[in-house]
Amino acid sequence: MLGYVLDAAVAATGNRPLVVISPPVAQIAEVFAGEADFAIQAEPRGTADAVATALRDLPAEVGEILVLSGDVPLVDAETMLELTQARRDVDAAIALVSVDMDDPAMLGRVARDADGRITGVVEYKDASEDERAISEINSGLYAFDAEWLRLRIGEIEPSPVTGELYLPALIPLARRDDRAVVTLEVEDDGTLLGINDRTQLADAEMDMRLRILEAHMTAGVTIIDPSTTYIDESVRIAEDVTLEPNVILRGRTVIERDAVIRAGSQIFDTTVGERTVVWASVLEGSTVDADVTIGPFSHVRKGAYIGPNVELGNYAEVKNSNIGAGTKSHHFSYLGDADVGERVNIGAGSITANYDGVNKHRTRIGAGAFIGSDTIMRAPVTVGEGSFTGAASLVTRDVPDGKMALGVPARIRERHPRQADSAAAEGDIPGEPDDTRTEDAPDR
Repeated sequence: MLGYVLDAAVAATGNRPLVVISPPVAQIAEVFAGEADFAIQAEPRGTADAVATALRDLPAEVGEILVLSGDVPLVDAETMLELTQARRDVDAAIALVSVDMDDPAMLGRVARDADGRITGVVEYKDASEDERAISEINSGLYAFDAEWLRLRIGEIEPSPVTGELYLPALIPLARRDDRAVVTLEVEDDGTLLGINDRTQLADAEMDMRLRILEAHMTAGVTIIDPSTTYIDESVRIAEDVTLEPNVILRGRTVIERDAVIRAGSQIFDTTVGERTVVWASVLEGSTVDADVTIGPFSHVRKGAYIGPNVELGNYAEVKNSNIGAGTKSHHFSYLGDADVGERVNIGAGSITANYDGVNKHRTRIGAGAFIGSDTIMRAPVTVGEGSFTGAASLVTRDVPDGKMALGVPARIRERHPRQADSAAAEGDIPGEPDDTRTEDAPDR
């Protein structure tokens, strides 16, 4: 919730926000440590006490103060700009946003005199039956003349009912000083409602999700089924991207132009390149280049770089690895802590055994290598350029460029020309001719 409020405040003012928190929620400061400054309200004693706490930490030269509520995530910068302008137009001591609501519930009521001038805000707990019948409520969004606010904030008396110090108690003080108090009246569209329970939280999230989806569709993104598509506000999507149903995009994800995110995909903090297709797969903390195909049921984990024209298929998993252009890993594979060159074929069931129980080790596979089905590469190990591993081999030592590794443990031998030609032409593991056997090769 607070993140959206901070973003709107920065957009409206261009300044770093100051957030007032109490000790029980001090962890908020850790979450937003680079985005805002924080003041500690030792004992929560109402909104006026919170603002007084903030004033002690604000520079003396600050001339105008905008006060927001941290539980109103749908607030927008445009409303804040209109409010500050309304205050400046008449040099008012206070400007506040009010809403005429069909159901004002337990919100503070705006009281006015016979001439329609605001005389105060009555909190629901303190209100009489007649006052509770008022439909105009105080939204909790204020703009103040900072110099006047510093002079009068200490004069607020506690509520006789709750003992709290209410910020609207400044309104009678402003009128006593013959200073203007103005209201900006806005429609009851739900954007200024605070969140007090999980039902209201779900309602606000639904509204925010629709707002985000509409912005992307207006900008040229095709979203097949908005009702099953979830996109964080921080996600960036280029035009002509297509999102199929049941897609979730989170965090600092970027989807480049003409990419297609097919049904059932979840992408977190990942860049997806142009014309890439992701289908029913999970991508997190990684970078995927252009013209890549991923899925179905692939998992690209943190620290992975997937080069252009790579193909990752059914149940292929990549973690903290660099996969070179044109490499293919179609079935049931695991590449962890690996550097894989260009145009490498990773056979079904092949893995890099990167963990020895204590430390992680890297595997290096050179360009043009052919990794046969069910190959286990026990890191640290290097499989050279243009090399070849036979099916079900256990590679425990480096394979030189252009050589073949067969068996358990794998033995190194020359690679037969026919095998090289067959692998290059068909992308499959050729049969083993009798004339290539060596004395130390195990029978199979």
